[in-house]
Amino acid sequence: MDLRLPITIIDELSDDEIHAQGELDLASGEIRNVRYEDYDVATEGVPASRKDYEFSVGILRNGQREVEFRVEADALGGKYSVTPSELLELKGRAAKLFTQAPGAR
Repeated sequence: MDLRLPITIIDELSDDEIHAQGELDLASGEIRNVRYEDYDVATEGVPASRKDYEFSVGILRNGQREVEFRVEADALGGKYSVTPSELLELKGRAAKLFTQAPGAR
């Protein structure tokens, strides 16, 4: 089954954040089709390779509700992914996110 969900990626820097949109493959944990907002990878390099890079998070949304999770960022290749253990936990949290009524918490 091919299940890809749109996510927001936030690369946390010492004094700033870099936002991007991507697709999380729930089967493999790979994040594809990353599109940065107001950030040029060609001139500035991948965020994870910067000296002021700290960590990356992903956000999965359904209406006003959201689930935040840790994202692994490869400083050399610029690829993003979710570890198998984080992916397993995220699947359970995502199931709750998408099965609750829109106003439920």
